[in-house]
Amino acid sequence: MANTTLALVDIFIMVTQVLIWGLVVWAIAGWLVAFNVINSYNPLVRSILSTLDRIYDPLVRPIRRVLPDLGGLDLSPMVLWLVLAGLQRLVPALVVDSGLLLQ
Repeated sequence: MANTTLALVDIFIMVTQVLIWGLVVWAIAGWLVAFNVINSYNPLVRSILSTLDRIYDPLVRPIRRVLPDLGGLDLSPMVLWLVLAGLQRLVPALVVDSGLLLQ
């Protein structure tokens, strides 16, 4: 049981790490599009941006509803990053504290 729990915690950490790196790529890509550094009319770029939007937009939409409007400044990706980083540290600690690794 302990090995299975440890493997599940490791998978959770890996998935959250991939989400965090994808979030960084999504935020940087948004800046690059906003400053016309990359061409969003390119089919490859458009498909990558569309995929990232479909993954991360549903995650940041509830955060955007709660955060106040700051004009052109969108802090929702940073809040999502903090939530994911917090979960990445909280879940393993909860598993260890619950004693699931000792069984």
